[in-house]
Amino acid sequence: MKFTAYERTLQGTGASRRLRRADKVPGIVYGAGTPKMIELDHNALFFALKKEAFHSSILEMELAGKTEKVLLRDFQMHAWKPIVQHIDFQRVDDTTRLRKKVPLHFSGEENSPAVKTDKCLVSHVANEIEVECLASQLPEFIQIDLSELVKGQSLHASDLKLPAGIKAVKHGTLNPVIVSVTLPKVEAEEAAPAAPVVAAPEKKAKPKKDEKQNKK
Repeated sequence: MKFTAYERTLQGTGASRRLRRADKVPGIVYGAGTPKMIELDHNALFFALKKEAFHSSILEMELAGKTEKVLLRDFQMHAWKPIVQHIDFQRVDDTTRLRKKVPLHFSGEENSPAVKTDKCLVSHVANEIEVECLASQLPEFIQIDLSELVKGQSLHASDLKLPAGIKAVKHGTLNPVIVSVTLPKVEAEEAAPAAPVVAAPEKKAKPKKDEKQNKK
């Protein structure tokens, strides 16, 4: 994806506030070379941020007549208004090694034995995964084939078949669940053991008032 940025000379809170009033977004691009202060058109940026590829792929930024490859690193939104407050980009080239969260696209679950035969429910526990790779290898998304899922199966991060040169980032010994297969609610309830029925203790009948009077 391509976008246009403009050089920004004024810095500080006051300058940023004036930019926002003019429907501009202050930002910065850093990485190889000298960091540069930039500004972008707010409306164009706002709609670009709605696109998945803008978050997970290498972008082409046109700045001062030159085109640079950059990666979106961070952005801040207003606390309650749909306004972009600030944005950060990182310069990259084909030799830059990076870590980035990439969306997961799932397919084939409707043809899996879990769904087709056993009528199970498939839950997408995670919709993205952090990967490490060269910038030139960064995928826009990773396609996950679920056509082999079976009843009771869980798909973990270590089970994903990632493209060559791309590896999932591990945080300690964690191996998070990506997809889980569960029984339909009705079947799960039938499979659950029934709770034992405990009879309530019998209550002793209280003597009637007339009977008490006769005993006196």
